[in-house]
Amino acid sequence: QVQLVESGGGLVQAGGSLRLSCSASLSIFRFNNLGWYRQAPGKQRELVATVISGAYTNYADSVKGRFTISRDVAKNTMYLQMNSLKPEDTAVYYCRMTQVGVDYWGQGTQVTVSS
Repeated sequence: QVQLVESGGGLVQAGGSLRLSCSASLSIFRFNNLGWYRQAPGKQRELVATVISGAYTNYADSVKGRFTISRDVAKNTMYLQMNSLKPEDTAVYYCRMTQVGVDYWGQGTQVTVSS
């Protein structure tokens, strides 16, 4: 059973930074797609950033230039560095890893940005 555990969420003022972590219970080399998603109250879950095949990154337009997705294979961990945070970034953030067409999700971590 694959487990993903997120951490790093919290309350921050607008303009601040946070780094989210997503630790996997097995080597992240096994996953062809890694990604971060978020869901704000009353809204659908949306893509924030993805890494495809360990090389290609993709970002939502709303976070380009502010957020950076990365991974540390040795630590089986994926990260989301979030800078210049805005109140509209407030949401529950989820990590997702895909292995041979099967999706695994973390439990979510709350990020709240105050104005």
